Amino acid sequence: MSFRDAQQAVDRWVGQFEEGYFPALVNVARLAEEVGELAREVNHQFGPKKKKADEQPGSISMELADILFVVICIANSHQIDLDDAFTQMMAKVTSRDASRWTAKSL
Repeated sequence: MSFRDAQQAVDRWVGQFEEGYFPALVNVARLAEEVGELAREVNHQFGPKKKKADEQPGSISMELADILFVVICIANSHQIDLDDAFTQMMAKVTSRDASRWTAKSL
């Protein structure tokens, strides 16, 4: 699924609700909350803070998906094509960092 496909799927889902997309600041707050949940899960799996015995196991992949969903909501509400934006970002980092890292040997 491309970003464009994902953006269309999210737009169809959000479109069924009268309220539509949340305002920008609400979405940014939601994004911060989801990033916090990812940080908590990473800390539980790889850091010093382990889950309590009665806590349900978490999923880093689902926390990342939650973040992606909110990012897509933000992009959609501002008519941003993430396929185009991501292509531009990759061009930026590949040219900017071309001599920064040593490529892996094949």
